[in-house]
Amino acid sequence: MSTQPQSYAFIDSQNLNLGVRSTGWRIDYKKFRLYPKNKYNVERAFMFIGLVGNNQKLYTELQAAGFILVFKPTVQYFENGKKTVKGNMDAELILHAAAIEFPNYDKAIIVSGDGDFACLLEFLDDKGKLMHVLTPNHKYSKLLKPFSPYIIHMSQLKKSVEYQKTGIGGRSKP
Repeated sequence: MSTQPQSYAFIDSQNLNLGVRSTGWRIDYKKFRLYPKNKYNVERAFMFIGLVGNNQKLYTELQAAGFILVFKPTVQYFENGKKTVKGNMDAELILHAAAIEFPNYDKAIIVSGDGDFACLLEFLDDKGKLMHVLTPNHKYSKLLKPFSPYIIHMSQLKKSVEYQKTGIGGRSKP
């Protein structure tokens, strides 16, 4: 009897959120957590996210949906007169996928279109642990092109994971 490989997902939350929104839709995070769990046996889904004081409700909802949140303090600055919050999580995601959690999973799904992860994808591919790369939109970094056989665009999952307001308390329908 063969068992399915144990898979983990490593999610760049900012890249996912902004990338999907740039295409005109929003993710239902409950559905998004269930999709890879059911389709790819993703046991643990790590979401790398900046820590902002007034986002506690969001963090609670993400944890309730089944994500393991990995926080990094954010830096606030002004750019062109506009307040910007930055929480660069790339190093933390790479560290978790390539070292901290590496012995605990058989296959990894990386959720980002950021070229900074090309070295991680190459490492995981060389080790036979790269399952998929979910890119938030079609405008992902050219540095990820060598991994195109692994790439799935989030638009392909839209029907399964899109947030849809029902009018009943503003919740998404299942």
